[in-house]
Amino acid sequence: MRAALLVLLAAVPAWAGGALSVVTTSTDLQALVEAVGGDRVRVESLAPAAHEPHAVTVTPGQFEKLKAAALLVRIGLDHEPWLARVLRAANDPRFAPGSAHDLDVSKSVDLLQTATARVRGEGVAHVHGFGNPHYWLDPANARPMTGAILEALVRLAPDGRDVFAKNRARWLARLDDSLARWTRALAPYRGTRAVVVHDSWPYFARRFGLVVVAAVEPAPGVPPSAASLAALTAKMRQARVRLVIGEPSSNASLVSHVAARGGARAVVLVPSVGADPEAGDYVALFELDVRRLVEALGP
Repeated sequence: MRAALLVLLAAVPAWAGGALSVVTTSTDLQALVEAVGGDRVRVESLAPAAHEPHAVTVTPGQFEKLKAAALLVRIGLDHEPWLARVLRAANDPRFAPGSAHDLDVSKSVDLLQTATARVRGEGVAHVHGFGNPHYWLDPANARPMTGAILEALVRLAPDGRDVFAKNRARWLARLDDSLARWTRALAPYRGTRAVVVHDSWPYFARRFGLVVVAAVEPAPGVPPSAASLAALTAKMRQARVRLVIGEPSSNASLVSHVAARGGARAVVLVPSVGADPEAGDYVALFELDVRRLVEALGP
């Protein structure tokens, strides 16, 4: 009887004219769900905008919101190892992978770095074995991502299809105009060689024509050795690297050291919505990063 009741409840649309409760695993996904859902959704991100890579502590209040949510939207791949523990504690069959209440947005985009065993310097294997998970940093990927979000919302709130579709179309028009402007702004710097601290930027680099030569970290969150730093800065000078890309969580003195020894300029780019006061939404995130790049690469 109980099993039959659970099946029946899962089959009932979770929206009855009020706001649909959605939980995401990042502030970037939160921003995209809000763009599509508008006032028909209430969205909570389990992960803060700025945090140690792949380490998130979910508060009791967030846990309760997850248990009450109609939809969980996740980055996917191996970006959220903390999420498995949270879902085990919730013990809610609605959030089983592939269910109507669970959306893995990575399945909607073309992934980079999908080789199972990618090895960096010093023989350290990169942990992102299923593909690089920072796909939201190509703004063009927002089109398939919001498409997947739209369909997930419609499955739970079918009467909202027209509203969700109009919200998405209006938002994509704004994004497309902005993307054209960002592309023009960075066009003079296509082919610029860069070193990144954390391997967050392959999608961004592909979109805007940067060439990522190497990463400072031998693996995500692993500090480089003195020997690897010496080899890296020598490689930078040989390859004429112009830019070192750090993030707000990066060690500022390390970024400055690598840039100075490698003969490059340092710039801090923001990888997520809300990680800087000026990156208040998805479009504002790229406005900030593009502006900082132009300032760093200009005269």
